[in-house]
Amino acid sequence: MKFGRVIGTVVATRKYEGLKGIKFLVVQPLDREMSPLGEPEVAADATAQAGHGHLVFMVASREAAQALPEVFVPVDLAITGIVDEVDVPPDLPGPTAGWHRSTGSL
Repeated sequence: MKFGRVIGTVVATRKYEGLKGIKFLVVQPLDREMSPLGEPEVAADATAQAGHGHLVFMVASREAAQALPEVFVPVDLAITGIVDEVDVPPDLPGPTAGWHRSTGSL
């Protein structure tokens, strides 16, 4: 899950059948300090309520494809919530776990 800020909309004249009625929004990913992180991305709006300027949280990959009313549609990023408030204590430690890819075979 990651934070983003909605900065625009996308209009598609043709969509995959399972995506009819789903809004596509341009979202600027944000880091922990709410600063821009990388390039803006297009996300499907699973909430059907996000709009310009909203702080949102998103899921990617397989989770994004499952977040919409019709599951496993061809999307890579989906907005799954609108954030009302963020409160991060300044002395909060870093992550306690990390993801690592295995390089060996089983």
